[in-house]
Amino acid sequence: MNSDFDALRAIGWPYPGRPDRGDWADAMALHPQSRPARVIEQHRSGYIVAEGDAPGFAVESLPEWQRASGYRKGATQAEQRAAVGDWVLIEGKRIVALLPRRSAIKRGAAGEHYQQQVIAANIDTVLVVCGLDGDFNPRRIERYLLLVQGGGSTPVIVLTKADKDPTAADAARAALDGIAAQDIAVLAVNAKDPASVAALMPWLGAGMTAVLVGSSGAGKSTLTNTLLGSERMKTADVRTHDARGRHTTTHRALIPLPSGACLIDTPGMRELKPTGEEDLAEGGFADIEALAEQCKFRDCRHAREPGCAVRAAIEAGTLDPQRFANYLKLRDEVAGAADKLASRLAQKADVKTAGKTSPKRPGGKPGKR
Repeated sequence: MNSDFDALRAIGWPYPGRPDRGDWADAMALHPQSRPARVIEQHRSGYIVAEGDAPGFAVESLPEWQRASGYRKGATQAEQRAAVGDWVLIEGKRIVALLPRRSAIKRGAAGEHYQQQVIAANIDTVLVVCGLDGDFNPRRIERYLLLVQGGGSTPVIVLTKADKDPTAADAARAALDGIAAQDIAVLAVNAKDPASVAALMPWLGAGMTAVLVGSSGAGKSTLTNTLLGSERMKTADVRTHDARGRHTTTHRALIPLPSGACLIDTPGMRELKPTGEEDLAEGGFADIEALAEQCKFRDCRHAREPGCAVRAAIEAGTLDPQRFANYLKLRDEVAGAADKLASRLAQKADVKTAGKTSPKRPGGKPGKR
């Protein structure tokens, strides 16, 4: 294997040199003629990878990474294909293997059938961006945190447009008290001001990878441009009547920053469905989960039961009733998604078992009973 590992460090390579142990080393040993690269862009037509801070190049993906649904033989589920931030092994301009992920952000994909979609992989920090205008929505922030927390990354809430209304930041922080109490950083910044954006530097050190998530118009591209020190990303004004923005970012892309960190910018996401793998306690609701354990009855529904610690906290004003209502909503969504995930795994197991027991024709091909 012939690679410039110092160059790879510029795009987040986590080792000072070639790894000589661990799951990555095992995968690399299977492809001794390959070299590692990182996925920096993902398009419908394929992937762009890089081997340093030089411009990336297109590569051919694995044949089994075909866009197929269901469990057809040879098809690979979406979450098992490469995403932006993934490390892959390439030979020439062809991907030969996907290296194991250290972390990932996933959501339930839109559509009737259960699928997972990987938003970004191998990330250290998730910057949840929300504008201090009509975009501000504590319930949506809680939903982001639920998807982020279980993926192995550190969330940071970034409230942009702090320059437009000095009082808005204080009101937003007060609305997010329950989240901040879970040791989740909440920062208010002017995304156009480098001095203000410098507050993010503790999470953007050399070798670190961060991803920006949030609605269209929240200021993700503006924040990216300020961190880069150049107008690389397109920006657009939001609509004045509802503070909604247009999609200026059309695909996920990994960008090296002057600080030595890597930043992944993503298009705005309107739908944030759980995958069924989330943990409400890890997703910013640890306090509510702890209160529920103090209820008199183990199967307390937190309605009119006597000795309900959750209702007592709401009545005492120490628990926001809207936050609790969102907790119940997300709890039901996670449970529903978990049922669909279990059904998918059972279906996959049935297909695998049927393939093993199917009689074969002469020549080794499966035949009809």
